[in-house]
Formats: sequence, structure tokens, C-alpha cells
Amino acid sequence: MKNRVAMVFMLVLFPWLALSVACSSAPDHGAADDTRPADSAAGDGLAGTSWRLVRILAMDDRIHAPDDRAKYTLAFTADGRVDLRADCNRGQGSWSEPAPGQLRFGRLVTTRVMCPPRSWSNRFIRGLGDVRSYRLRGGRLYLSLMADGGIYEFEPMPR
Repeated sequence: MKNRVAMVFMLVLFPWLALSVACSSAPDHGAADDTRPADSAAGDGLAGTSWRLVRILAMDDRIHAPDDRAKYTLAFTADGRVDLRADCNRGQGSWSEPAPGQLRFGRLVTTRVMCPPRSWSNRFIRGLGDVRSYRLRGGRLYLSLMADGGIYEFEPMPR
């Protein structure tokens, strides 16, 4: 009898609980004021900034631009949390800046909605795990992926 109850929990209740947690919406932090100079060196910090993806620069010289920049966003909070949108999926996790110009994302928890066939959702989320450094230049944020994985270029979220 104990095994049957445990089996029901694992097959029915646990997935429901996991889905409920994963699908809960993250609070909207709104656009934060970024008073740093447009060309600031990395190390000024990302806390309190919100960005949307402009394009992905691949190391084979291909440039990929999303059909809608608002579908791929990052919002960095001062307490080390990041809220993200990856097309039809939402997520959150942690971020840290171990040294000036370095950026690491911790475990990212995201919804797993099946997006349209041409979505970049999975690629975008996977790429965040490969980010190793960043630079702020010309009012834009550039995230460099390890092993020549490419560069994510972001612009500030509209106010």
C-alpha cells in the first residue's frame, strides 16, 4: 500500500507541483533607471538593468535577429536574481559577477512551453549557461559565450 501511495505521488502530484512552481509568474520589476555612461567598462555592474535581445552574432559570421526583440529579455536585480523571457517561456535564476567583466548565471528555472517551430527559446536559454563575460558599449550589453560560442547583443528595455 505504501508503494502505491508513493507511486501516485510521484506520477501525479509531483509533476503537478513542479509545473505549478515552474509556471508561476515572476514579479514585474519594470524598467530600471541606468545612469551609467553609455560606454562604461564592465565592472560597473548589471544590477537594476533590463535588456532585450537585438541579435546573436555567431562565430561563423552569421547574424541572427529575432522577429520580435521583446520575446527575449533579461532583467538583473540587485539581489542577484535574473528574470528572463525566452519567447513563450519565462524563467528566473541567479547571476553573479565574480570579477569585473565576468558574468555567470546560476541554475535557471524556466517553463517548458512548446514554442513555435522557428523559436530560439531553447538556444537562448542554453546559451545563457555558456556566458562568461560582458561589456557595456554604446548603451548596449554584449554577452560573450565561452569557446567562441558567439555574442548576444542586447539593448535597454524601453522605459
